Amino acid sequence: MAGIEVLVVGSGGREHALALGLSNSDSVSKVHCTPGNAGTSMVAVNHQVPDTDIEGIVDLAIQLSVSLVVVGPEASTGERPF
Repeated sequence: MAGIEVLVVGSGGREHALALGLSNSDSVSKVHCTPGNAGTSMVAVNHQVPDTDIEGIVDLAIQLSVSLVVVGPEASTGERPF
């Protein structure tokens, strides 16, 4: 069974732990991170969209056709209303 593709948003240790856990899941075929860090690059594909660029993250998620977006840092969602 093919797994889903996931996008993890953020660049800290929390996002590294999330990406590592997701990459070890049989339900996940590929993990993407934005912007990611050196640790996430070992278990995921890093992209260069800042975690504060909401439109950029949405565009990236659409472009990658991910099934799930996991937002790590609270600041990404709290800086402006939706």
